[in-house]
Amino acid sequence: MEVYPIIEKRKQPEEDLENKENLKQDSASKRRNLSRTCIHEVAVPNGYTLSKDESVHGTLSNPVYNGEMAKKYPFKLDPFQEVSVACLERNESILVSAHTSAGKTAVAEYAIAMAFRDKQRVIYTSPLKALSNQKYRELNQEFSDVGLMTGDVTLSPNAGCLVMTTEILRSMLYRGSEVLKEVAWVVFDEIHYMKDRERGVVWEESIIFLPPAIKMVFLSATMSNAAEFAEWIWNIHKQPCHVVYTDFRPTPLQHYVFPVGGSGLYLVVDENEQFREDNFLKLQDTFTKQKPGDGNKSVNSKGSGRIAKAGNSSGGTDIYKIVKMIMERKFQPVIIFSFSRRECEQHAMSMSKLDFNTQEEKDVVEQVFQNAVLCLNEEDRGLPAIELMLPLLQRGIAVHHSGLLPIIKELVELLFQEGLVKALFATETFAMGLNMPAKTVAFTSVKKWDGDSHRYIGSGEYIQMSGRAGRRGKDERGICIIMIDEQLVN
Repeated sequence: MEVYPIIEKRKQPEEDLENKENLKQDSASKRRNLSRTCIHEVAVPNGYTLSKDESVHGTLSNPVYNGEMAKKYPFKLDPFQEVSVACLERNESILVSAHTSAGKTAVAEYAIAMAFRDKQRVIYTSPLKALSNQKYRELNQEFSDVGLMTGDVTLSPNAGCLVMTTEILRSMLYRGSEVLKEVAWVVFDEIHYMKDRERGVVWEESIIFLPPAIKMVFLSATMSNAAEFAEWIWNIHKQPCHVVYTDFRPTPLQHYVFPVGGSGLYLVVDENEQFREDNFLKLQDTFTKQKPGDGNKSVNSKGSGRIAKAGNSSGGTDIYKIVKMIMERKFQPVIIFSFSRRECEQHAMSMSKLDFNTQEEKDVVEQVFQNAVLCLNEEDRGLPAIELMLPLLQRGIAVHHSGLLPIIKELVELLFQEGLVKALFATETFAMGLNMPAKTVAFTSVKKWDGDSHRYIGSGEYIQMSGRAGRRGKDERGICIIMIDEQLVN
């Protein structure tokens, strides 16, 4: 095996600054955004040769593209996007690892534009039907020839770009579908889903069974073993696989801790990714000063880290206090992540005394809700889950998890996008690629049930969910709040 590791660090030109004085007057968070590093590596099989005009494509270890672009962008590409485009124009597979909202979608769109330019077809896969539906709507606005296949819905199956769930792609590979003979590229969105215990095999088999002529684009915000993955790709398909990584985050994050039984927030990691030891020591001190039993209502008896049970709506529970605090500080909209459907619903119902919408907003919500439930039959409209949803939605509160009826999930997503839902209680599936960022993300627990035991969430899972915080172009910084107890701090 030959592996060419190329480490490149490039800085984005300061195109937004008219002169040096502007730079001096700029805030620290804006100055941080000017440095956008890009790391590029490529795994290559033994004996691989591919003749490319170096004046147009550069070299394998230093890809550049000086030809006519398949797609024009209304903005200057970031360094990682430029390198990614150069790799695509070399007709070679690529894994792009970048934070949420950093611009990975631009790379996928370029692969689609290349396929259209070359009179070929392209498949875009995602792990969730909801994400496939959203991606179909987005791509349909950018490209005219887009189809959708999710199992529930099939639209324009002969389109040049087909958006589908990964399970549909695997089924096509099993059947030996003729469509694949026309496909040049397959985009795997949220490729880190391959690590999923139950569904990861779907991604693995889809990649293995793809014809060697098809090139792949892998997108992920949290791919920790990217180089190893690239080597696996070349080992299977005998083709190079580039890895392009950037640590650039369009909207920097501030990480806060809310102590269970406490009443304030402690900034432990600032927007410059600096650990605030002074605040962490203050946090530890709050637990030392707490009386025995303080906050016990908010921690389960096993001390498993499943923090902040809903309780009643008297205003004394931690969830109630933290949501109220978020609204008072104007940190909304907020996504509150829990790791069970039941907890999501309990937390939402405990907000009965909070109301975040104006009367005008309530009227709009009711109108949209009534139009949506018309799609249901008479019997389903009387379900408790339907009847209880409207009062919550009118107050700007909602629940989102896989157990909801599809029409209700779509309704919640629509209202959240339109700013009519200020506090959304969701499970982690909401973080899987749906383009619905918020100003703030809060965690009610740092442990989850993985099928065998309760375990602490991994760094990749935390990055994926916290990445929902901070709306590009709207927020100077995103807010991430973790609720913890003394056991975790110590």
